[in-house]
Amino acid sequence: MALTTYAGLKASVASWLKRSDLTSNIPDLITLAEARIARDLRIRNQLTFTTLSTTAGVDYVALPSDFLEIENISVTGGSGVERSLTYQTPEQLDGRFPSGGSTDEPAVYTIMGQRLYLGPTPDAVYSLPFKYYARFTALSADADTNWLLTNHPSIYLFATLAEAAPFTLEDARAALWEAKYQADLKQLQDTDDEGLRSGSVLRVRYL
Repeated sequence: MALTTYAGLKASVASWLKRSDLTSNIPDLITLAEARIARDLRIRNQLTFTTLSTTAGVDYVALPSDFLEIENISVTGGSGVERSLTYQTPEQLDGRFPSGGSTDEPAVYTIMGQRLYLGPTPDAVYSLPFKYYARFTALSADADTNWLLTNHPSIYLFATLAEAAPFTLEDARAALWEAKYQADLKQLQDTDDEGLRSGSVLRVRYL
């Protein structure tokens, strides 16, 4: 069975663990691996573009459910001109634009939880062109796959095996699986970073 599907990944994990009694546990281990990969990896294939919309008198918009980290955000005003929004810490935004204060076209933003907060509070509906790093689509059905599993299945495999180690008490192999995960992840990240190095800017992660 091909490793590049959810069913194949589950079968490979069971084979590598040499266990036939973990059928009900392996999906949980894969979920833990996906959460770890989401924390560790930022590559071009995760970049996604969407357009958010504000609501007049409401100082926030909901972030996409697959959001990991902002790459760029701007606002399109009534004149059709697009301007970049500037990041502020929550404390800075609250100090400059307290809740219930003035309303106008947003100029700054911050992130708290799953919301993007804006300052000043929008006085109308504005479009927010939004480029961000998205979580890879989670696996759930046996035929499911995604870009990472298709192109770099070893990252999925060794991340899952590393998560399995505390559960199975396989201390002897845990270090090997962790090392393989870290090495394969670094190789992918380094290769991708080389392609972004020209003209790239420092990114701030919001986890």
